[in-house]
Amino acid sequence: MQAKSSKRLKILDGQIHALQSQLAALGPLRPGTLTRQYRQPQKQKGPYYQLSYTYQMKSHTQYVPKAQAATIRQETAVYRRYKKLTARWIELALRRSRLRMRMATLPAQPLRPGRPTAPIPNEPGTSKTRKRLKKPLFRHSAAQHSPAPQHQNP
Repeated sequence: MQAKSSKRLKILDGQIHALQSQLAALGPLRPGTLTRQYRQPQKQKGPYYQLSYTYQMKSHTQYVPKAQAATIRQETAVYRRYKKLTARWIELALRRSRLRMRMATLPAQPLRPGRPTAPIPNEPGTSKTRKRLKKPLFRHSAAQHSPAPQHQNP
């Protein structure tokens, strides 16, 4: 089991390293969405480009000249790729951490095949099971409670 987990750990490390290499090669990026707007929307006249994004919990809107639109579009695409790669990196890092923690709690491999070094769970005498109570500890019934005192009007 330990060898299998070590192999999985190496695979996860390789995948994380590959993601890090891809992130390092991304190039210029910026958050946001580039949209084409119109000064007269009903007639679709006077097109211009607008970049909208949130940075440090503040919304920003910026005018983008037509000559810069292609560059900004590419930078926002790189940013979306960056977000996907970092989300995948976090996913793999969490899986790696859980696996490493599980490996630390696994018993050592048996010295001889067929002879476990730690007790096997669910065998008699090794599991800690609760015994069911035959009678409930508390019984709630109306008969046990005395009736509420009634006030008499003078």
